[in-house]
Amino acid sequence: MATEELVRLDIPALPAFVGVARSVVTTVATSVDGIGDDRLDDLRLAVSEACTNAVDGREVGDHRVVLRCVLSDDHLDVRIEDVSDGFSAEAIAERGWGLQLITALVDDVTFSREGGGSSVTLRMDLEP
Repeated sequence: MATEELVRLDIPALPAFVGVARSVVTTVATSVDGIGDDRLDDLRLAVSEACTNAVDGREVGDHRVVLRCVLSDDHLDVRIEDVSDGFSAEAIAERGWGLQLITALVDDVTFSREGGGSSVTLRMDLEP
């Protein structure tokens, strides 16, 4: 199987929408073979932390967060994109906001900056 985007969710960068993102990822992940209940709980918490970092300190405005769930043969990637000014691993670490927790909960975490925004990709390896 090639990679397949299972869902793309575009939400306002507001704390009230973190629960929406968490619920969508949970629903998608339950349909994927190879992610057990314990791993599902880990992914749910990691998504909450990453989305909270993306929306932290935002007020009503045009800022958006795009969440993508992409499935491949051996893993599920959840990518959280802050399409405005972005966030970084360094900024999260300086504030102490869950970077250690996120990295402990998922198999791999990747931060990237693109254009005016940034993204974090949370990878969960699929169990046989």
